[in-house]
Amino acid sequence: MNFYPTERVALFIDGANLYATAKSLGFDIDYKKLLRFFRCKVLLVRALYYTALADDQEYSSIRPLVDWLDYNGFSMVTKPSKEFVDGSGRRKIKGNMDIELAVDALRLAENLDHIVIFSGDGDFRSLVAALQQMGKRVSIVSTLQTQPPMIADELRRQADQFLDLADLEKEIARANNEVSDHR
Repeated sequence: MNFYPTERVALFIDGANLYATAKSLGFDIDYKKLLRFFRCKVLLVRALYYTALADDQEYSSIRPLVDWLDYNGFSMVTKPSKEFVDGSGRRKIKGNMDIELAVDALRLAENLDHIVIFSGDGDFRSLVAALQQMGKRVSIVSTLQTQPPMIADELRRQADQFLDLADLEKEIARANNEVSDHR
């Protein structure tokens, strides 16, 4: 892992992707530990968490996490998910946050030295290339430890550094006996 104590870093967390990756590895993220881990290594400027929320539901299972993160050092970026019926008549829910994450990363880049993106989505390869052309270092956090891997090969190759979430487990995982709904 290659971080420098004086570099200005922001974390861009694709919430749905990170949740699915951690679950596939068999652990829950302790977001307080995640912040502490990065604050000990770099000058953490911002930690942004992206997720879609079901707007029409009175209660969403992700709402407690969103509220907790909002009060505990994360900048929350949310939008309502959209429900639609596909061509076969199946009800689908869409809540992709890729554009919001990409725009924010490009907007904040001038005040950063290093961007850390928590996602394995290959759609972010162009964003990583654009940030690198601006002289920024870009790390990607996902995993190769699942079948199939949760990271697109082209994204991993484009990044300056790839961090396998499995290697961070002991640093950022919630202890099994902790009672909490913070994923």
